[in-house]
Amino acid sequence: MNKVILKVLHGSLSRKEFSFQERTTCVIGRALDCNIVLPDDQAHSTISRYHCLLDINPPDVCIRDFGSLNGTYVNGEKIGQREINTDPDKAKHLIYPEYDLKEGDQFKLGDSIFHVSVLNSSVESSRKEASRSPLLAMDDFADEPLDKINIFLEKASEKNKDLVCIKGYDIVKKLGKGSMGAVYLAKDKNNATGKSSMIALKVMLPKVETDPRSHRQFIRETKNTQLLNHKNIVKVYDVGCYDAMFFFTTDYCEAGNVSQLITQYGGKLPLYLALKILMQVLDGLTFAHTVTIPVVVLADGKKTSAKGLVHRDLKPGNIMLTEVNGVLQAKIADFGLAKAFDVAGLSGRTATGISAGTPFYMPRQQVINFKFAKPEVDVWAAAATFFKMVTGRYPRNYNKASDPWLTTLKTPVTPIREYDASIPEALAKVIDQALIDQPEIYYKSASELKDDILKVI
Repeated sequence: MNKVILKVLHGSLSRKEFSFQERTTCVIGRALDCNIVLPDDQAHSTISRYHCLLDINPPDVCIRDFGSLNGTYVNGEKIGQREINTDPDKAKHLIYPEYDLKEGDQFKLGDSIFHVSVLNSSVESSRKEASRSPLLAMDDFADEPLDKINIFLEKASEKNKDLVCIKGYDIVKKLGKGSMGAVYLAKDKNNATGKSSMIALKVMLPKVETDPRSHRQFIRETKNTQLLNHKNIVKVYDVGCYDAMFFFTTDYCEAGNVSQLITQYGGKLPLYLALKILMQVLDGLTFAHTVTIPVVVLADGKKTSAKGLVHRDLKPGNIMLTEVNGVLQAKIADFGLAKAFDVAGLSGRTATGISAGTPFYMPRQQVINFKFAKPEVDVWAAAATFFKMVTGRYPRNYNKASDPWLTTLKTPVTPIREYDASIPEALAKVIDQALIDQPEIYYKSASELKDDILKVI
């Protein structure tokens, strides 16, 4: 198993070790809610409350300074320091580069010196190279995707056991492309699967070279998503892997997604429509968060059961829309897929990088610790999505030139009526409560938020 270990060589935290075995973020500073809290003493007087962030996805790890006055020292070289004449408020509008760390590197914060160790780094070096040069880049999907997918469909018809999940389908058109894959509309040409004649075929590409172990682990993780049989969750039918590509067949939602709907309405939705979508999303979350997962394989190989699945990346773009008997229905998509890629070690380092987007729909807890995966994370994101639907704005005021991760840490959520005074006060109070994330997230379950909304509408 890949592991990143930070050992403190000098300072009041000397001899302490911090170990990371899975993808996460780690904020270091003097604030008490940091992942690693530095002493509030004279030796660390130059260290900011939120000083720097580590983006960790073993064996990869990088560091970025948040524009502190005194910077961060990596192997004796200062990175990220803002100019002396730049005040803290202006510094928040600057973006500072990430610095990749490797085995044996050291970084210094005040009096504390951290040593970086990467377990099995020599074994994994080839995978690092593969992450920079994947077998098939996402840009290839824009050039000749259909030819490659159709070859796979032909192999599936020849009873290739690794492609049974896409047997009997013909591609109709490409529906969209993201940072890790593409989605196609496919038709069941024989209508023999027992599913709808039209399905969505999602193709995902790993960021690193794959192996049989990672294949098995990924498939095992995604099997859990097939248990989510609910009208407000996109149904995953089959999962498969072939030639370093992963396939999923899911419900096809012909009305697009909420992000597209917002654009169609000119930037924001009518209150009644946004509420309708939110309530359906909360129903889907309630089911997903409480469903029993019958078999979960732990790191030591033991099996147990678990309660619920957490999405971790809920936003307008993955809330799909369809019509059932003429009535609009919202369905949450991509439940657990990002986590499955992380667990299987296929995602590469993308937690805070540009390609991963920004934490517009994340509470502070996920910035401090990206693997924080409790149901309340999804509830907060649902409220943030509602905020976007009715105001056309994000809950926090993000400046295009600012570091969005630091903004999420330091900037409070704007009360929703400051952007739209027509929203009823009682409803606004509930939404404002739902977006509280300091010191903790206010609503712990989707059903609690739904119940409070029903009381005021």
